[in-house]
Amino acid sequence: MTQPSVNRRAGIAMDDEAVAGFLRDARKLQLATINGDGTPHLVTMFYGLSDGKITFWTYRKAQKARNIERDSRVTCLVESGDDYFELRGVMIYGTARLIDDPEEVLDVGIDVTRRMTGMAAPGEPDGTASSNGSDGAADGQLREYVAHTARKRIAYVVEPSRVVSWDHRKLPGASVG
Repeated sequence: MTQPSVNRRAGIAMDDEAVAGFLRDARKLQLATINGDGTPHLVTMFYGLSDGKITFWTYRKAQKARNIERDSRVTCLVESGDDYFELRGVMIYGTARLIDDPEEVLDVGIDVTRRMTGMAAPGEPDGTASSNGSDGAADGQLREYVAHTARKRIAYVVEPSRVVSWDHRKLPGASVG
């Protein structure tokens, strides 16, 4: 029996550019932290991106925050597709670094909220920014709303140690539409 000349896993991996685009275009992830008894704690989170790294925010007393305080190791899974030959995903292993500066928490919250609601940031396509640099009325309202809820929140940036990706559309027999 002959071995395939190319490792199948390597053949379906996304390159760095595809991973960045996939993370940019998605909005939700599965976040895994470790409970005190060693069992996984898994939740769905909306997320942001800062310099290509996953960011998220949560209430200070949330279980995931308690878990990260005890053990900062996390795994994030972003995936899409319903049929086998459509499955794509990125899994990021890393550590969650605490962000507790109020302005930085607010920035993460605004990014997460924009992505969650599909709002473009000022200066992005379909975003609003006036010539004097103002973010516009809508951005002011968003900032006010997020600032109100940010008072009870902390944020994290995921410092990746390993990234695994797959794109089953690359498999033999897959038809990319």
